Amino acid sequence: MTAVPLGEPRRLVSLTIDGQEVTAPEGSTVLDACRRQDIDVPTLCYLENLTPVNTCRVCMVEVEGSRTLVPSCSREITEGLEVRTDSERVATSRKLVFELLVSSIDMSLVDAPTLGWMNHYEVDAERFGSAAKTVDQEVKIQDDLYVRDYGKCMLCYKCVEACGEDAQNTFAIAVAGRGFDSGISTEFDTPLPESACVYCGNCVAVCPTGALMFKTEYDMRAEGSWDESAQSVTTTICPYCGVGCNLELHVQDNEIVKVTSPIDHDVTSGHLCIKGRFGYEHVQNR
Repeated sequence: MTAVPLGEPRRLVSLTIDGQEVTAPEGSTVLDACRRQDIDVPTLCYLENLTPVNTCRVCMVEVEGSRTLVPSCSREITEGLEVRTDSERVATSRKLVFELLVSSIDMSLVDAPTLGWMNHYEVDAERFGSAAKTVDQEVKIQDDLYVRDYGKCMLCYKCVEACGEDAQNTFAIAVAGRGFDSGISTEFDTPLPESACVYCGNCVAVCPTGALMFKTEYDMRAEGSWDESAQSVTTTICPYCGVGCNLELHVQDNEIVKVTSPIDHDVTSGHLCIKGRFGYEHVQNR
């Protein structure tokens, strides 16, 4: 039997969060330490299987001795660090960020925790007026697998990271333009079927606002039949090859409507290939 080498044990670092002294393994981020203590910190651009890029700024916390608020998702803890996650300064910053986002993009499809935070901070969607909309554009439907509605895009970079080194290494999409003209684009804005995209759908899986969506979900929402409360989720193993990827089959009215993968699965880390994510249509042809 071959011994499995284990990494060096990490020493525990002591820090203070909201007046409470806690410990966390060396190399952890402030967000990691908060989650170990069940302290809820809002995030939008952060995901465990992607490299933090610090774009959404809703996870900002106050650190003693720091002139500015710091992003908890990427700030590494140090001995004696003093962190405040619920100060008035933090609350004001998060409220403003949410108000800037909701005034400029369509956030109607964000998840329940995000809506909960927006209600918690009493976000005023009309604070900056309707003229603040910056990414109002038509939905791009260029294939039968997924659609791109960049009117909902908050430029969190998650899709770019998933398409790049963190998962697929295809580099089919990137941020193009500058300032208010910034947006996610293929090379030279090439139509998606003609681009480098391999249709793994990993960008769809990490999108937090519904800017990227399964075509099946988009069509069902348009006709008013999409109902997540009526859906069941069954975990199984992808049948296409021997890698052993776990699939989560989302089923409504006895039909698969979309496929995801557990983010904590040690084979996929939430990522799939085109067959695993979109190759389920043969099941429906009964």
